[in-house]
Amino acid sequence: MRTALVLGTGLIGTSAALALSRRGVAVHLADHDPEQARTAAALGAGTDEAPDGPVDLAVVAAPPAHVADVLTDAMERGLARGYLDVASVKGGPRRELEARGLDLTSYIGTHPMSGRERSGPLAATADLFEGRPWVLTPTRDTDTEVLNLALELVSHCRAVPVVMDADAHDRAVALVSHMPHLVSSMVAARLEHAEEAAVRLCGQGIRDVTRIAASDPRMWIDILSANPGPVADLLTDVAADLEETVRALRALQSSDEDKRREGSTGIEGVLRRGNAGQVRVPGKHGSAPRVYETVAVLIDDQPGQLARIFADADRAGVNIEDVRIEHATGQQAGLVQLMVEPRTAPVLTAALRERGWAIRQ
Repeated sequence: MRTALVLGTGLIGTSAALALSRRGVAVHLADHDPEQARTAAALGAGTDEAPDGPVDLAVVAAPPAHVADVLTDAMERGLARGYLDVASVKGGPRRELEARGLDLTSYIGTHPMSGRERSGPLAATADLFEGRPWVLTPTRDTDTEVLNLALELVSHCRAVPVVMDADAHDRAVALVSHMPHLVSSMVAARLEHAEEAAVRLCGQGIRDVTRIAASDPRMWIDILSANPGPVADLLTDVAADLEETVRALRALQSSDEDKRREGSTGIEGVLRRGNAGQVRVPGKHGSAPRVYETVAVLIDDQPGQLARIFADADRAGVNIEDVRIEHATGQQAGLVQLMVEPRTAPVLTAALRERGWAIRQ
């Protein structure tokens, strides 16, 4: 691939353009908002000047509801040898393109499974997709050259290609992305009118649950409008679980010992099912999840503290597998949780103590 045209310079389009530009591809940028394309160009994602002729690959980075229109226009104008989109829903746009009678041999639907709470070109990074799954949904009609161009794009973005059926993809993202986003939003909505004294007690747990609720509602309306059925089916199941959980909690309030026992059993069942589902979430780099031990370190909220901890861990010969930070309420301090291999936890603990760090048991 020598040339590419990115149609839509939001977070995903600009991030892909940045990755391609770094790999020496000549990238042209276009957007319904020319100012946004100019911003992406200023960031080094390419040029906002139109290409002289057809490019090797056109990347349509538009919301699902607009993918068919943008692709139709691009194909009819012959802008590229191959076309793909990066929308988060795959079945609907393809069926709309088929209904328009377009020749889809030069098209493949794709979806990079990566994003951020922020949107727009200023939130883009060249490494946004690194190590993340990138779904490809070819059909029997997809030209081999187009599939190879898509695989080359995925490679340039250092993502991991995953081939799926379009409708299977839509059911999967409803489960792992769209439904959880709505549940996160519903939990966060409980905080809107909560008493300030209660909100000030928020810890890492509520931050974890509500983090994705900070995303742009307009973007999510576009996404959910393109995949409403599978999401509604999953929320129906969640609603049934909620009803059972509410009944179990009410039973725990009863003065009848048998009802309390029944309620306890019901709550335990929900929690254990949660345990069973959580362990299926892939671990680092998409591998099977692993159990790490946590070394908790108290730090002051000052520049260089994290760098010092990592440097001390490196001197001790311990690899930090993951890290979390919990900030203290009303204090310029926090708790850094370092996840390490269990066998290395005592080594790291001893080394950090020796260098003056306060370890939380």
